[in-house]
Amino acid sequence: MKRILLMVVLIVFTGLSSPAMAFDHDHGVWDILLKKHVMMKDTKQSSRVDYEGIKKDEALFETYLSNLSSVSQAEFDAWTRDQRLAFLINAYNAFTIKLIVEHYPVKSIRDIGGWFKKPWKIEFVPLLEKKRSLDDIEHNLIRQKGVFDEPRIHVALVCASIGCPALINEAYAYDKLDNMLESALVHFLSDRSRNRFDREKNRFEISSLFSWYEQDFKDKYGSLNDFLIRYGKVFTLTGSELEIINQGKFSVDYLDYDWSLNDY
Repeated sequence: MKRILLMVVLIVFTGLSSPAMAFDHDHGVWDILLKKHVMMKDTKQSSRVDYEGIKKDEALFETYLSNLSSVSQAEFDAWTRDQRLAFLINAYNAFTIKLIVEHYPVKSIRDIGGWFKKPWKIEFVPLLEKKRSLDDIEHNLIRQKGVFDEPRIHVALVCASIGCPALINEAYAYDKLDNMLESALVHFLSDRSRNRFDREKNRFEISSLFSWYEQDFKDKYGSLNDFLIRYGKVFTLTGSELEIINQGKFSVDYLDYDWSLNDY
């Protein structure tokens, strides 16, 4: 609690004394909120979020969101690749949480927005001098071809659902981004409720996420099969099973996605 109060005082003081405050690439405020309100489960394979707790920390949360929104396009363009990608991942996740908090309690993110406008298409995010939707951030800023070309973002961007990859309890940091994305991917693939291998049928049963974004994994790894072969050991396969996988003698099936809210 003392650390949070100190951070707030520093933010307010710095904001008043410096009209051109440099953006905090450590995403310190977001990191504090995540550590306080996100509970990692199953050796980091999944997490639950205390949305009510975040709502109570509204002042601190809004401070972070305002810092994100204050970044100009020119400032953003001057950053390194990993600074830009970490910024967008954290922004996407933070504004997803904001959407949930504003409608909490809610059973599923899909209950927000109604029949004619899905939650991901609501333009409520002031980011880079434009009012954006979550879809705009994901598909036009992060997934735009030739910019980041990083399929592992699909295990970092969250949708506030049990079927979704875990919201980790720390901010994505630009100076260790590759390791954090790799860790998130391995933990997600290690979750047998969402990704597993049926030994009797030589069949991968994996999250629907890999069906929705199959092209991104093809672009990076050659094919989804090549991706699964690369990460075959994560499924704790035996030597003989790995040999079968390396020969391509397996099938792929996609599991149903659980859209229930991932709250406490």
